[in-house]
Amino acid sequence: MGKSARPVFVCQECGSQAAKWLGKCPDCGAWNSFVEERPVEASGAAASHRYATAGTAGVARLYADVEVRQHARLSTGIGEFDRVLGGGVVPGSLVLLGGEPGIGKSTLLLQAAANMARTIGPVLYSSGEESEHQIKSRGERLGVGDAPLYLLAETCLERILEECARLKPALVIVDSIQTVFSLKFQSAPGSIGQVREAATQLLFTAKGQNVPIFLVGHVTKEGSLAGPKALEHVVDTVLYFEGERHHSHRVVRAVKNRFGAVSELGVFEMTSGGLRAVPNPSQLFLAERPVNAPGSAVLCALEGSRPILVEIQALVSTSSYGTARRMANGIDQQRLSLLLAVLEKRAGLHLGGDDVFVNVAGGMTIDEPASDLGIVAAIASSLRNRAIPQMVAMFGEVGLAGEVRGITQASLRIREAAQMGFTRCLMPGANIDPNDRAGAGSCDLVGIRTIGEALDELFG
Repeated sequence: MGKSARPVFVCQECGSQAAKWLGKCPDCGAWNSFVEERPVEASGAAASHRYATAGTAGVARLYADVEVRQHARLSTGIGEFDRVLGGGVVPGSLVLLGGEPGIGKSTLLLQAAANMARTIGPVLYSSGEESEHQIKSRGERLGVGDAPLYLLAETCLERILEECARLKPALVIVDSIQTVFSLKFQSAPGSIGQVREAATQLLFTAKGQNVPIFLVGHVTKEGSLAGPKALEHVVDTVLYFEGERHHSHRVVRAVKNRFGAVSELGVFEMTSGGLRAVPNPSQLFLAERPVNAPGSAVLCALEGSRPILVEIQALVSTSSYGTARRMANGIDQQRLSLLLAVLEKRAGLHLGGDDVFVNVAGGMTIDEPASDLGIVAAIASSLRNRAIPQMVAMFGEVGLAGEVRGITQASLRIREAAQMGFTRCLMPGANIDPNDRAGAGSCDLVGIRTIGEALDELFG
C-alpha cells in the first residue's frame, strides 16, 4: 500500500515551504502566513512529468537563422485598452488585470469580450465569482446583444480547460485567478499552490492553442497583486486598474508588457452604459480647474508615451497643534517632505510651523520626478496667497541643491501644453533648444536653473 503524500506548509506571502507549521516565515518575516497544502498522490510514472507534453522538443538554433514572425494584433474595440496593450491583443499572450474590488475590471473585460466576439470569433468568459445570470444582466446594460459570447460559471481548472479545447475560442477570460482550483491539490482556492498551478496550466493553453487569455487578479490591502510574485513573472502583461470611488474616471496602467511600452496609460470614464474611452485626458483633468486660485499649478506629466496635463493643488495653513502636518494625495509622501526641506533651505520659505496639504486633482497618481516643479510652485503660491497665471504650465525635477534638472521627452510635454492653449511653459533650461521649437507654436518657453528663478518668474 503506497504512502500518502506528505503535507507541506507554504507561506502565503512569499511561497516559502516548510515541513512543519511556523509562526513566522524565515524568508519574508510574515506572521501566521503558513498554510498546510497536501497534493494528491499521482499514479503512474508519467504523472510526475505532466508538464512534459506542454512544450515541444527542439535543438539550439543559431541567432542569425531565427526568422522573426510578426503576428497581427487583435483589436478589443476599445482604443484606450488597445493603447495600453501596445496596439492590441497578441495571439497566445497571457494578460493579468488587477485592481480594487468594484473598480470595473469585469465591466471592461466584458465590453472587450463582446467587441471581439462580434469581429473575430467566439469568446469564452469563465467566472468563478458571478453566476451566468449576473453576467447576463450586466451584459444587457452594456449592450452585448447577440455576440457569440459563451458564459461559464466554473472554478475547476480542469473543466475550464476542457471547455477551451471544445469551443476553440478566439479569446478566454478567467475571472478571477484566485477563485480557480485544480483537482491536483487539496488546498483552498487562492492559495500559493493553487494560483501557481492555475497560472501555469493557462499559460500552456495560451501558448499551445495560440489563444489570448485574460486573467483577473485580486489585490491586497496594500495595493499589490494577491498571490505569489511568480504569478507576475509567468504572465506576458500586467495591468493595474486604478481610480477613486468618488471619481468617474478610471486609469489602466501597464507595469509589465513583453509586447509594448511599459507604464503606458489608458483613461476611461465610468458611465451608466459601461466604461467609455477618454481620448483627451488633459481636458478631463483640467475641466474643473478654478480661475486665479492660489495654490493651483498645472503640471505637464508623462505616462508611458502619453503627455497629460494635471492640476496640482496645495494648501498651506498655520498649524493649530504643536506638530505641523504633511499630507499628500496622488504623490509620494516622502517626496513631499524632501521638497519642503529644499524650499526651507534653498528658497527661504519658512514652512516648519505650517500644515501642508498637496493633492493631485481628479484622483491621478503622479510618481515621476518631473512633477517636482509643479509641487513647489503650488506650495509657494498657497504660502504667499498669490495665484499663478492661468495659462502657465510647468515641469522639471528639483535637486537637493535647489537646482532644476532636465527631464526626458520635453518636446511631447510642450506640444501638449501648446495644444491645450497654454501661452507660457516653465521648464529646465537644459531642455531648451533654440533651434528646435517644433510643436511649441505660440507657447513661450522659459528656461530656469534654480527654484529661486522659477518663483521669480511666477511671482516676481
